[in-house]
Amino acid sequence: MRPTARFMLSHPAHFISLGFGSGLSSWAPGTMGTLLAWLLYPLIRTPLSEFVFLALLASLFAAGILAAERTGRALGVPDHGGIVWDEMVATWLVLVFAPKTLLWQGIAVALFRFFDIVKPPPVRWADRSFKGGFGVMFDDLVAAGYTLLALAVLVSIFR
Repeated sequence: MRPTARFMLSHPAHFISLGFGSGLSSWAPGTMGTLLAWLLYPLIRTPLSEFVFLALLASLFAAGILAAERTGRALGVPDHGGIVWDEMVATWLVLVFAPKTLLWQGIAVALFRFFDIVKPPPVRWADRSFKGGFGVMFDDLVAAGYTLLALAVLVSIFR
């Protein structure tokens, strides 16, 4: 089943898990969700301290587990491509630790998409081992970890 705007608006969990509509994209919904997250990042990050923002991300991760579970069940596909909240939360996590310039943020976002798509071990292991809403969210968290590691290496080389 391909989600529609009507489906997305039928329940708050669908609206969240489909990334406020970015997951409805017929072309690369995960990338669309990631780009929307990058666009929204300054709006949600600016007024909060780092500690409060990280606590918010933990809450959004937990909400994502519930939302992805419900939406996956409704769509009949536990990790449907239109579910992009996992990409959004992981992108926000990566951006917290990325250098604050637009160039470094772009590199961080590109690295995250690379690791999320390619799924090198243990991202692939996490994707296959954990199911349901937690599985949807967790493999992107592992991909974010890879991203932060690669970003740290690149920053140490080029800064």
